[in-house]
Amino acid sequence: MVLAVIPARGGSKGIPRKNVRLMNGKPLIYYAIHNAKNCPSIDDVVVSSDDEEILKIASSYGVETMTRDSELAKDAVTLDPVIYDAVCTMEKKKGIQYDVVITLQVTSPLLSSDTLDKALESFLASSDDTYISVVNKPHLSWTKKDGCYVPNYEKRLNRQQLPPNYLETGAFLITRRECMEVNSRIGKKVSVYEMPEREAVDIDAASDWVLCEYELKKKRIILRADGYKELGMGHIYHCLTLAYNLTGQEILFVTKEQHEPGLKKLQEANMPVHTIKSDEEFMEFVQEWKPDVVVNDCLNTEADYIKELKKYVKRVVTIEDLGEGADYADVVINALYEDHTRGDNYYWGSNYVCLRDEFFCATPSVFHEQVQNIVVIFGGTDPSNFTKRIYEMAKRIHKDYPEIKFHFALGVGYDQKANQIETDEIAGIYVEQNLKHISDLFGKADLAFTSQGRTVYELATIGVPAVVMAQNEREMKHTFAQMNNGFLNLGLGINVADETIETTFRWLVDTPQIRKEMQSLMMRHDLKSGIKRVIGLILEDEE
Repeated sequence: MVLAVIPARGGSKGIPRKNVRLMNGKPLIYYAIHNAKNCPSIDDVVVSSDDEEILKIASSYGVETMTRDSELAKDAVTLDPVIYDAVCTMEKKKGIQYDVVITLQVTSPLLSSDTLDKALESFLASSDDTYISVVNKPHLSWTKKDGCYVPNYEKRLNRQQLPPNYLETGAFLITRRECMEVNSRIGKKVSVYEMPEREAVDIDAASDWVLCEYELKKKRIILRADGYKELGMGHIYHCLTLAYNLTGQEILFVTKEQHEPGLKKLQEANMPVHTIKSDEEFMEFVQEWKPDVVVNDCLNTEADYIKELKKYVKRVVTIEDLGEGADYADVVINALYEDHTRGDNYYWGSNYVCLRDEFFCATPSVFHEQVQNIVVIFGGTDPSNFTKRIYEMAKRIHKDYPEIKFHFALGVGYDQKANQIETDEIAGIYVEQNLKHISDLFGKADLAFTSQGRTVYELATIGVPAVVMAQNEREMKHTFAQMNNGFLNLGLGINVADETIETTFRWLVDTPQIRKEMQSLMMRHDLKSGIKRVIGLILEDEE
């Protein structure tokens, strides 16, 4: 038989009424009670207190309560006699003797029932007398001895190479009943149970309270996206932008293992990633991981897919979704499209653009009468290989425009070697792949060639006039990249002749007044507020 004792004195001085004050909408004592009641191996739970309010609240959660003697509620009294008194009282009341006693502290609200359950299972399977909850925090430390400061180590090492240094968390102490005495709960054979650092906060000051409340409000969020040649890498880059702005939340990327370019990019970004093979496997994982929010950035969803997902997660957000499933999502964010005929759960247009961090600090491009630098960027994979066409044009026209430099920014999924795209300084061609800070390149550009995806917003933020060619029919539905916003849109790129591309290029280079007007139209837009709106919608902070 296992008894959990929760000591909860009423006379807190540092944080008045600490044990019953609301933490993330629930009394602090709720969390200890919840953990104890959700641990299958615990048979009985009792709250020991000298405070009537604490006892009433504890009783409302369906656990045993006992009024602590005033002598045991004094400041100088340790927990040992308090726990011993509670055990003896419960044994007398129940007419039994417990085998194991757990002390659960109210001041550890981040402790999870899963950690507690695993600790108790480990203890019951061991021959130890006592388990003490700890965190491992190896650090170089010093102490004072004979009036001098001396190190607690023999050799200075990196933290990862230091020996374990276990600090008691106070979250729980598990001991065998026969080891308990009035002034001791610790047996002869003691072991420690290492708990996750996140769960180890012990509320002793107001700053601890703030930290715990922040952690309890944290949401588990899955960002579901793929990236490969035919689809492109835009979904991966967009979700990375979201992840960087969801600071403080628990983020996990889910992507299909067969789509290597997207998986590789997420791994390069040091993001936590879980791979799946199918939508069925994804649904199984969602049930296991239990997220609060799923952000689905995978284009047109089917109704059955979203309906199934809604069975297992409270909030589903879809991105650039024109499928039937979007009608069943909680929020649909379509920054690239404008269609206000659908439901109230849709958020359309450039007000919901999510710029990458680097574009918030980037300096706008300086206008030059003479074109000096041209950026060519067609996404992570460039499935239509427009890069090759512009590259060949750059070679052809160099003799007419020897002062112009072409800068090709190739995505991580573009096969540079197979397409023979390489730097040729004589022809004014410079090639870089998988650039980490693209805004620097945009900042010195006078003109750009790009596809009709999210890059157009980034170019608009910097003020780079651009020639746009859509990679596919779907991209042609993106409404922002039009002349009224500073873009010369040639339509579906595979239908555009090389002669048209070259004629357009020559016209723009030779008519600076047109480029200046295009830049002016771009700079009218404030695209930097979109990410705040989108994060608010994901977290339910803004509707």
